[in-house]
Amino acid sequence: MGRVMAIDYGRKRCGVAVTDVLRISANGLPTVRTCDLMDFIRDYRLREPLDLLVVGLPRTLAGEDSESARYIEPFLGRLRREMPDLRIERFDERFTSAIALQAMLAGGVSRKDRQKKELHDKTAAVIILTDWLNARHD
Repeated sequence: MGRVMAIDYGRKRCGVAVTDVLRISANGLPTVRTCDLMDFIRDYRLREPLDLLVVGLPRTLAGEDSESARYIEPFLGRLRREMPDLRIERFDERFTSAIALQAMLAGGVSRKDRQKKELHDKTAAVIILTDWLNARHD
C-alpha cells in the first residue's frame, strides 16, 4: 500500500503532508515553492510509493469554489497529463488556516514562529490530510 500525500496549494508556496505507510497519521513535509511542486511530487514518487494525492479545495462559506480555486486547476490539469496513473482527490479545506493557527497556539508555538507562512502552510496540509483520513474511517 502506498502513501497518501496532501497539498495545501498556494500561489507562492504549498504545504505538503504525507501519511505513514499504514495510513494512520499525517506528517508534514517541508513547504515547497509552487513552481517546484511538480518536480517535488515526481521526486517523492521515485523514493516512496504514492497511491493518492489529496488537494485542498478552497471553498467559500456558501460552499462555492473560492477565488483561489482558479489557480489550482491549471496545476491539476498538468499533473493529470504528466502523471496519469496518480489518483487525485479534492478535499474541502475550509477553515484549515484558522484551525492551523489554533493548533499552533495550543501547541505553544512562539509568536515569532507563528508568523512564518511556511509553518502555516505545512500545518494546513497536515490538517487537510488528517481530516481526509478521519472522513475515510467514519
